[in-house]
Amino acid sequence: MQYIGMPMGMWALYKRSFQKHLVSVLGLSENNAKNIAAAAKPKYKEIIAKLPAFEKGDRFKLNIVNCAMFSSFLLSMKKKPDVERLTNYYAQAMMNAATRWFCRLDGRKKFSEKDIAGMETTAALNAADRNPYSWNMELLPYPDGSGYEARFSRCGICALMKELGLFDCVPAMCHLDYDMTDAGGTAVFVRKYTLASGGPYCDCGYKKKG
Repeated sequence: MQYIGMPMGMWALYKRSFQKHLVSVLGLSENNAKNIAAAAKPKYKEIIAKLPAFEKGDRFKLNIVNCAMFSSFLLSMKKKPDVERLTNYYAQAMMNAATRWFCRLDGRKKFSEKDIAGMETTAALNAADRNPYSWNMELLPYPDGSGYEARFSRCGICALMKELGLFDCVPAMCHLDYDMTDAGGTAVFVRKYTLASGGPYCDCGYKKKG
């Protein structure tokens, strides 16, 4: 995958937030946070360069780029915090004004015909069959019409972070689904299993509010 383009834009958009919350959430000094961010950038570019190009229509390219950014910061820390603290750190770093705007926009489209059609297309793609850093998904509408479940049997984040020796940190990223759905304002996120915790699949359930 080329750094020029979306990966470069994501670094510009989120780098300051990732650095800032090293201080406000993890309690590091300003100088230490600055040094970690400086060390993270070449690691991020290295991770991106090793990833294959994603197929046109694969909606999960953004997910793996976010994973590469988080991983680059983790790899630049002398000692990783525990998963609970990392969960809070990742949520605070990611949920900046741009992300909240995107979530509100996405929330307004949730459960629309276009949203469902897009999810059906993603389910049919089975991109992880050809790219180990992508996802395979089933779409399972709830029988009562209250929403749907996206059920994942393959996870690119699990694959990449296992390769980087960071598999124990995957749950910190998984929890962001709750924050992003809440910010969307139109759905409630429900989950029983994750692949990262040894579950048979990752279930991402979206129930209509009200």
